[in-house]
Amino acid sequence: MTVTQEEAALNLGDLVKEAAAGAEIVIVNGDTPLARIVALPQRKARFGSAKGSVWMAPDFDEPLEDFKDYM
Repeated sequence: MTVTQEEAALNLGDLVKEAAAGAEIVIVNGDTPLARIVALPQRKARFGSAKGSVWMAPDFDEPLEDFKDYM
């Protein structure tokens, strides 16, 4: 679907709903395409999906050498 800048300004809410439903809207100025409205991919986070990708050193909670004088 192609719309002018003026049409996009007047109907932005409707255009966003159409994009969310899968349409691709191109905003033009005359014959020159300026922007495209498309839906963002939907990603659902799953519990435990990052398992194994985060690692913490065993000495994580130990004081740093540089700060021993202050402790």
